[in-house]
Amino acid sequence: MKLSKTVCSLAIAALAGFAGFAHAQWKPTKPIEIIVHTAPGGGNDLLARAMVQMLEKENLLPVRMQVLNRPGGNGAVAAAAIAEKKGEPHTLGVVSSAWIANALVTREAKVTLHDLTPVAGLLQEPALIAVRSDSPFKTLKEFIEVAKAKPGTLKQSGGSVTSRDNIIRQTLQHSTGAKWAFVSFPGGGERLAALLGGHVDMMVIEPQEAGEQIRAGKLRVLTQISDKPLSGFPNVPNLKQSGFDVGSTPQIRAVMAPPDFPKDALAYYEDLFLKLSKTGSWKKYVDDYQLEDSYMNGAALGKTIAAIENDLRNQYQQAGVKTVR
Repeated sequence: MKLSKTVCSLAIAALAGFAGFAHAQWKPTKPIEIIVHTAPGGGNDLLARAMVQMLEKENLLPVRMQVLNRPGGNGAVAAAAIAEKKGEPHTLGVVSSAWIANALVTREAKVTLHDLTPVAGLLQEPALIAVRSDSPFKTLKEFIEVAKAKPGTLKQSGGSVTSRDNIIRQTLQHSTGAKWAFVSFPGGGERLAALLGGHVDMMVIEPQEAGEQIRAGKLRVLTQISDKPLSGFPNVPNLKQSGFDVGSTPQIRAVMAPPDFPKDALAYYEDLFLKLSKTGSWKKYVDDYQLEDSYMNGAALGKTIAAIENDLRNQYQQAGVKTVR
């Protein structure tokens, strides 16, 4: 009888331990919705869809992941959609620095990244300043000189006024005295079409969005917006090498989750995206699109967001843009 009680006690303890282990090993049980703030063809949309394909190819998820486009308000609509899923472990969002910028200058942005749960940093994304291949401009300096001589005649396509596109424009204008127009479009595909169609003269574009057009010889790159030289553009100078010593806050791509996100689900997704960052599919994607792999867990991502917010606030002040937070 004593032996039987001991065995029972051990069995109960083992079951309790197993239950704790099972709880720690949370896994999704239904399709995961990943919300993006851009229309199809925008930077976050392209990244999210590439992630879905890679996760499936590498067999890292037991369920499907589907992309939901929630454009509007430069991230405000998507942020609200994520926040509405409070505590839901099957909802994620792919975010960029635009979400930080928008909240700094727009009181209407009721939900900020500080209201969501940081999950994982994925990438730091450089950018390019590009013109059509038949453009008369061979360098950024030539573009700036014409913009100074004929204020407002040249046009740049871009996203919202708080996007990196416009931050770079404002900073360059402030430092050079040049003036050119900014034409806002809701999606990356529309911004690129405006440039290729001759409706604007220049745009700031991510290598991922520009790659196909550059390879086809339809775009000419004037400048890299990157501290580290991009291997795909060895003969293209960055901003400082082009003679413009201005700040360039990096564009991050990261994963956020709703408020009150379960800790076990957070641990699962941190591990999931760490595993993804080590796969051959991910490394090829990073190389193909001239990106910088910068995986970080949720805690580190939260600190990075705060640092970028501070940098952007300083850049806005230098460019004369009023901040509300």
